[in-house]
Amino acid sequence: MLSFGRFRVLAFLVGSAIWAPGCSTTSDPTPQPQRQVGAVTGTYSPAAALTGVTATPVAGGTAVAATLQAGTYAFADLPTGEYTLAYAAAAGYQTPDPLGVTVRTNATVQVPALTVQPVPPPLPEHLTLGNPSGATPDEQLFTNYLLYKPQYALSYHRDKGIPNWVSWHLSRTWLGTAPRQDDFRPDFDLPNSWYHVPANGYSGSGFDRGHNCPSADRTSTVADNSATFLMTNMIPQAPRNNQQTWASLEDYCRTLVNAGNELYIIMGHYGTGGTGSNGGVTTTINGGRVTVPKRIWKVVVVLPVGDNDASRVTATTRVIAVDTPNENTVSTSWGGYRTTVDAIEQATGYDLLSAVPASVQASVEAQVDAGPTQ
Repeated sequence: MLSFGRFRVLAFLVGSAIWAPGCSTTSDPTPQPQRQVGAVTGTYSPAAALTGVTATPVAGGTAVAATLQAGTYAFADLPTGEYTLAYAAAAGYQTPDPLGVTVRTNATVQVPALTVQPVPPPLPEHLTLGNPSGATPDEQLFTNYLLYKPQYALSYHRDKGIPNWVSWHLSRTWLGTAPRQDDFRPDFDLPNSWYHVPANGYSGSGFDRGHNCPSADRTSTVADNSATFLMTNMIPQAPRNNQQTWASLEDYCRTLVNAGNELYIIMGHYGTGGTGSNGGVTTTINGGRVTVPKRIWKVVVVLPVGDNDASRVTATTRVIAVDTPNENTVSTSWGGYRTTVDAIEQATGYDLLSAVPASVQASVEAQVDAGPTQ
């Protein structure tokens, strides 16, 4: 019985190809080539921000998908070479830029940690095309203080007593039959400790209280029209410039709206010292509390009525940029003062139309408008 049992045990071992140590086996003497592969790993946050990561060989070939788990991704056994990592973002997140990596044999590439940014909320109506100076409602930033009103947005300079720029959207919705209110008054939305330019602050100066956002652009309701008479919407403007040159451009803008367009308009100024009806060059008024600009500019973006306006601006969109001297001898024809957005940006340091794709900005901001003026 023992022999039989021993025989059965040996048979089992042989049949199972399991051998005791020291027993020889038959092997292939040809060495196997080493696989030329490596790995790539990375982390990202928030953990729900990505839905996929792929690695595509730069030299050409099929993209490989990573394994994603709890804010990490990994590629195992990637053939050596150069790859482009592409990221797929979840809804509500911006797609990160692609990243190049080089995979080496038996090495793991640790990609820098990635923070995926959420899609920013839509800009408010009057800043749809951007915030030219990055103004914020921070009282400490008194030279670039953001005031956002239902009717327009502006950057205010406390020490100059005037807005740096005012931006507003003009569509048929804003136009109606409300009469001109003429209720010039201080703007108490400014911080309490700041000087509030009074309604009579320009009296006897030889300069008009020149609207940035025009009264006639806000006639849908009495409240809308009244808001344009706040002194934070005013600059000292030479009467001829205000009442003729600028008024003609404003009328033309409303003509474009009535023809089926909507407009995004930004008005501002630069330099110091203008010439009003009193003659000479005046640098400040109101006891030195209000600065008189040297140049006054406006940028008008013309779009057919639609949605997603910033993305609808193209290289062929009409953009009117005007830069006039703040002088009482200015020509009443605004068309002769047309310039480029680039030139205004260079003079002011602002980034106009910043919400428009960069490639489109480069095109439209370099052009001088040659369209009709009435």
